[in-house]
Amino acid sequence: MQLTLLASFCAVKVVPGEIEQRRENLQSCIVLTARLENRDLGSAVVDLQQALHAQLPLPPGYRLDFGGAYAGQQQSFRELARILGLAILLVFTVLVFLFREWRLSFAVLFVSLMGICGCLLALWLTGVPINVSSYTDIIMIVGILVENAIFTVWQYKMNRRRGGNLEDAVDYAIALRLRPKLMTASGAVIALMPLALGLGVGAQMQQPLAVAVIGGFVVGLPLLLVVLPAWMRKMHWNRDEMETDA
Repeated sequence: MQLTLLASFCAVKVVPGEIEQRRENLQSCIVLTARLENRDLGSAVVDLQQALHAQLPLPPGYRLDFGGAYAGQQQSFRELARILGLAILLVFTVLVFLFREWRLSFAVLFVSLMGICGCLLALWLTGVPINVSSYTDIIMIVGILVENAIFTVWQYKMNRRRGGNLEDAVDYAIALRLRPKLMTASGAVIALMPLALGLGVGAQMQQPLAVAVIGGFVVGLPLLLVVLPAWMRKMHWNRDEMETDA
């Protein structure tokens, strides 16, 4: 068998700029990758989407899909949102079975959900982007606030069952749970402050979690100590007046 060089039949040369033809789901695709520097993933993709939408008109049959880390992040957010919704539903069900009062259960759940506003507000004020770790912490904050609120309401109900009046029962519940709540909130804030400030090696990775925890406790503590007792006093004051008139 005689061997013949390829150069005898054609000229071989390297042409720069040629792209590799790839297919995904039986469709031709072009993959572009990028590396971020001093930008968070969410805001960078939003700016990129706006720029491409304004400056890159696509012919019919073409579309843009954002995958990679961004697609994974969005999928995690959707799953965590479903978990948060399911957790809220289960917590409300437990509260209704525990207290046997719709309005009181709703008050406890409302106060706990307002802690989410504290987490989001702290992230917005500090300019820290929300990520999976901070989203997970939001779910945790709801559970912690619900737990503290349940102890407060339970102490109030126990005092009422012993024959205490409305004002004394509310004051007793607040005074009894004041120190544990302050210790929990202050301990968490002090422990997470270095992470929130980004001090130390690797602290910036957990900075969103720390900022969200601090914001949730700062907003949630006044709600537990002021708003929830005032709400309980208002609801049961009206009920006591109706029972007295009857």
